[in-house]
Amino acid sequence: MTENLKQETVLVTAATGKTGRRVAERLVARGVNVRAGSRKGPVLFDWEDESTWGPALRGADAAYIAYFPDLAAPGAPEAMRALGRVAAESGVGRLVLLSGRGEPDAVVAEEALRESGLDLTVVRASFFAQNFSEGAMYEGVLTGEIPFPAGETAEPFIDADDLADVVVAALIEDGHAGQVHELTGPRLLTFGEVAAEIGRASGREVRYVPVSGVEYAEMLQQFGFPGPESEWLSGLFTMLLDGHNASLTDGVRRVLGREPKDFTDFAKAAAGGGAWG
Repeated sequence: MTENLKQETVLVTAATGKTGRRVAERLVARGVNVRAGSRKGPVLFDWEDESTWGPALRGADAAYIAYFPDLAAPGAPEAMRALGRVAAESGVGRLVLLSGRGEPDAVVAEEALRESGLDLTVVRASFFAQNFSEGAMYEGVLTGEIPFPAGETAEPFIDADDLADVVVAALIEDGHAGQVHELTGPRLLTFGEVAAEIGRASGREVRYVPVSGVEYAEMLQQFGFPGPESEWLSGLFTMLLDGHNASLTDGVRRVLGREPKDFTDFAKAAAGGGAWG
């Protein structure tokens, strides 16, 4: 494959986030001119302020789109439709969109962005392993209890480093336009098994605490989330973990030519790097 964007400019939205940071680092390492878009950085890009989109996109050849809070959130299709219009007007040629695996509402937003007519690659990801080391469930690991409405459902956790490698390939290599890459890790694990893996790697006592969707929404409200947002997030997680995503894909292997990282390897590396120290 040719790297036809190597000397050109790529906008990375949410560039301080879990995936955006990794994508930006990899692009810089490959010699790409990166615009690291964020709400407070030198390249302003705020999903709640459409006036920041045009200046960030203008003159970019490609963009990585990571929508906040989630592509299945209310208002996401309208945002994607507007972003596609601004990107086309700004001369952007290629878009890579982060989406959620098994999220019907996210597919609606994908289609809204596809209306732009630009070359679009969609990367649909399962739950990130890094949610336990730098995300929503990090505090639970530290306190020794991970409450979540997953029951005994297994999930094929994807390593965010693998996802970033796939996104970079879609941004700077040929052959990805119009493709949907669905990414999972190599193994299904329940949240109880995840807690045990983290415990072995970190030397901590960590256990999974199954809760209902209603209980989880109440917990989110106690942490300061507004009621409607808490209920929406709880409903999303409950839907995602009803069993329909309990299967593996070969997306990482097809794009990168190697197997995805196993959760055990993630946990050992995270513990060795002091994630839970």
